[in-house]
Formats: sequence, C-alpha cells, structure tokens
Amino acid sequence: MSTAPVLNLSYPIGKFEWTGPNTQTDRASYIESIAAVPDRLRAAVDGLSDEQLDTPYRPGGWTVRQLVHHIADSHMNAYIRFKLALTETEPLVKPYDEKAWANLPYSELPIAVSLQLIDSLHERWTVVLSDMKPADFERKLKHPELGIVNLDRYVALYAWHGKHHVAHITGLREREGL
Repeated sequence: MSTAPVLNLSYPIGKFEWTGPNTQTDRASYIESIAAVPDRLRAAVDGLSDEQLDTPYRPGGWTVRQLVHHIADSHMNAYIRFKLALTETEPLVKPYDEKAWANLPYSELPIAVSLQLIDSLHERWTVVLSDMKPADFERKLKHPELGIVNLDRYVALYAWHGKHHVAHITGLREREGL
C-alpha cells in the first residue's frame, strides 16, 4: 500500500482556513506574503512559452495565462474592497463571476500586461496594509456570498490566495517538467 500523499490539484496548499483573530505577527506575515506575490508569480512563469502559458494547471482548470490575469482581477477587487472598508461603514461589495471574467477576450493578452499591473497594485496595496492600525483590521465589509467579513480575515485570505495560485503554476511545472 502506497503512503504517498494524495495530490490535490485544486488546492495544492490546502483550502483557506482562518483561525483568527490575527496577532500583529500574523498580520506582518500576511502583508509580507501579499508584497511577495509579484516576485513569486514572475518566478513561477519565468521562461514559459505561449504554448505552456496556455496549458491548464489541472484537467478542467484555467490556463496559466488565465491564472495570471485572474490574480490581477481578484487582487484589484480586494484592494478596492480594503479601501472601501477603511473609508465607509460596512460597505456592501459586489461579487463578480470570476469564471466568466477568466473567459473574456482579454484573458488571451500577453501576461506582461497583468504582471505590470500586479507589480504596481501590490506596491500600493502593501503601503495601505502597512499603514493600517490594529483597529483598522477590525473594520468590516458586507459580501453577499460571505456575509460580514472583517479586514483581519481578508488580509489572511489574500495572503493565501496569492500562494494558492502560484502553487498551481509551480505544481504544473513540477509535474510536467516545464
């Protein structure tokens, strides 16, 4: 009987689990993870050909190209949601159909477009996050699918999100020898 771990192609680092509330050390670690996404993502896609970028990371999954564009879309939404929660009282945020967005024609653009956007976005987002006080992380937003969520949970979610999708790409590269 094999004792090899079962590979979960959908959740290579596991599903997001928040055990909050976060400590200051947790928050610093999450902010560091968010700040590192651009470099980690660039390293993950470095040297991939267009054919490789158009390879799904798992059967039925998005292509690497779609993942890169998705990270830009998702993290732009997250950044705006942070700013809304910091400037409004429990703002209602709009969800979006990320699968439909991943299939829009722009998802075929060169990844350099989204990599540049992610670089700039994460630079700004990291400044906002680093400037936040502990009480700011208690601010909340209303998400129609998730309910009331505080920014403490949201920072942990997006630290996980970047690692999650980078792991999709690095896992594909390891499995396929790309």
